[in-house]
Order: sequence, then C-alpha cells, then structure tokens
Amino acid sequence: MGAGGRMPMPSGTKLEGKKSPVERVPHTTPPFTLSQIKKAIPPHCFKRSLVRSFSFVAHDLFFTALFYYVATSYFHLLPHPLPYLAWPLYWIVQGCVCTGIWVIAHECGHHAFSDHQWIDDTVGLILHSGLLVPYFSWKYSHRRHHSNTGSLDRDEVFVPKPKSKMAWFSKYLNNPPGRVLSLFVTLTLGWPLYLAFNVSGRPYDRLACHYDPYGPIYSDRERLQIFVSDAGIFVTTFVLYKLAAAKGLAWLICVYGVPLLIVNGFLVLITYLQHTHPALPHYDSSEWDWLRGALATVDRDYGILNKVFHDITDTHVVHHLFSTMPHYNAMEATKAVKPLLGEYYRLDETPIVKAMWREAKECLYVEPDDEAPNKGVYWYKNKL
Repeated sequence: MGAGGRMPMPSGTKLEGKKSPVERVPHTTPPFTLSQIKKAIPPHCFKRSLVRSFSFVAHDLFFTALFYYVATSYFHLLPHPLPYLAWPLYWIVQGCVCTGIWVIAHECGHHAFSDHQWIDDTVGLILHSGLLVPYFSWKYSHRRHHSNTGSLDRDEVFVPKPKSKMAWFSKYLNNPPGRVLSLFVTLTLGWPLYLAFNVSGRPYDRLACHYDPYGPIYSDRERLQIFVSDAGIFVTTFVLYKLAAAKGLAWLICVYGVPLLIVNGFLVLITYLQHTHPALPHYDSSEWDWLRGALATVDRDYGILNKVFHDITDTHVVHHLFSTMPHYNAMEATKAVKPLLGEYYRLDETPIVKAMWREAKECLYVEPDDEAPNKGVYWYKNKL
C-alpha cells in the first residue's frame, strides 16, 4: 500500500453491499404493523422482573459507593501529582455509572421497572431526585415525546426548526469554532436549560418550565405530582447544602458536582444522537403517524458504555416501539425485529465523537425536498 492508498475491497467481503449510515430510511407507510412487530418478539421479552430490575439498581449503587469510598479515602494519600490524575478518572467513571442510574429511573417513568406502578414511581422519584431531575415532571413530558416522536408540530424535545425560523446568529456558528462552542454549551447547559426554560423543546404560548406545576406542559390531573417532583428536588438540594456546609463546597463539587455534569452531558448527547441524524425524516401534521415517527430514531454504538448505560443507546428503536419493555430484554427484541423492519431500522456504528461532529455540521434545520411530490416529509439540511 502507498501512502494514503486504499486496498480494493475483495468481492464477497462482509462489507459488500452494506449501506451508508447516512442513506435515508424510507418515509412511506411501512409494509408491517405494530402488531406484526410485536409478534416477532419472544413473549418473555415483555415480562418485567422486580428482582432482576432491583439487581441493576443494587449493582449501580454498589459501584457508585465503591468509587466514592476509594476517592474520599485514598486520593489524598497519593503522592503529588497523582491526585490530579485520579480525580478526573473518578469523575468519568462515576459519571458513567450514575448515567446508568439515570436510565433505570427513566425505566421507572415508562413503567418498565416492575408490574407495580407505585414501586416504579417510588424508585424513580428517589433515583431521579438524587440526580436533581424532577421525576414526575420529566416523566410526563417524556411520555408526550414518545407519543409524538418525529412530529414537527407536537414532539416535545429536540424539535428541529425550518430554515426560516433559524436564529439570526446561526450562520456565524456554522464553522468549526462555532460548532465547538455550540456543542460545549449544549452538553454542559442543555439539560438544565431544557428543564427550566424548555430550550430545544416544543414551542408553547408561554414559558414552559418543568418545575412549574401550572405550566402549559401539564394537565390539571398531573399538577399534584409536579409538586411532589419539586419536593424531591428541594430535599436533595437541602441535603447538598448541608453537605457543602459540613465538608466544603470544593469537596461537594469534586465528589458530586462534576460527575453530575458528566451525567447531564451524556444524557443530552445520547438523546441528541438518538433523534438527530441525516438519514431520519421528520413529519408535519399532514404526514405524521405514530409508527413512522417511532421508527424515525437510530440506534448508536457506544462500545462498552452500551452496557453501563443499560443498552438505552443501542436498543432505542425498540424502546420507542415498546417503551414498557425492560431494558434487559431490549437487545433480544432488537435482534428479533431487525429482519422485519429491514430498511426502516437504522443502526449507526460511527464512532460517537465523529457522529456528534457530523450531526452538528449536517443537521442544522429541516426542509422538504424541493422536487419531492410530498411536502409533509422533512429532512435535515445545512446550507445557510
């Protein structure tokens, strides 16, 4: 091979005929129904096990406690400059494990943890509150996201804009430094901005805030539980305040604050990459239907983190089709439905950092194709 050269791909290799991950998925009504997809999945995949679900909670909490113990008991004993290497390692591994805890609480919100709603809500409230997430508030807005995925009019989060509604400063960020800045702000501030101000969410006629029981996101019958979510956040904040007073703010930031930032960053990144992809269509009200919207998602490969994140990353298509299915059965279900879904299923194994950069560059706004007969189907474009 010469410098920069490529060996020709032999015929009959594994990659022959493999489609590009950015090739568009079909947008027409699929030749199968939700019932047919469900029949392709072994029935036991839909069964929830309380014991098995709690085993994942115990597993994640054990490692969270272990990492905390090691960091607080031994890092100060390390010779200089090893603590400066040990703490970032702690932040990363603790952030990853706590992201897994976040995912389990998300399962509770979907009633995928057990057969008992009160158990799901109790576990979800405790786990999400510990990560400063308003459990019921997010549960209800996320449920509406699942009910309206891919709809430009009713979806709840990561709703792309048409070119005509892009912010005036967008063209100044459409370059490498601008994309770095945009990604940094999105991954660090995106989650709290969404909760507090519904940034990147569905537009409402007034401020939509996940902490406001009387906000436009929620119905009258949901408002009491929003108060409960706020109480969970208040209790956690009070505990953190007492810890900061006893141990110091620097201690709290190192032990809890930085890992939480990593959790929030992973949460935004995972969600962003599940619903932002050059191959995925979006639909206006003239074209949208639930099944096509649910299929307009993509599975991603995070390597070993797939298991740390309880496969929410690489089984997301099945999760949108059957959100009450427990995560530990989702991979088996994904393998079962892939032959039936065919071209309607998309797995993108592009390395995550590369995919994040590509999507930030290519997926700026949505517009229908100029020459397409159907103007209700929108695709990502990037020419500003």
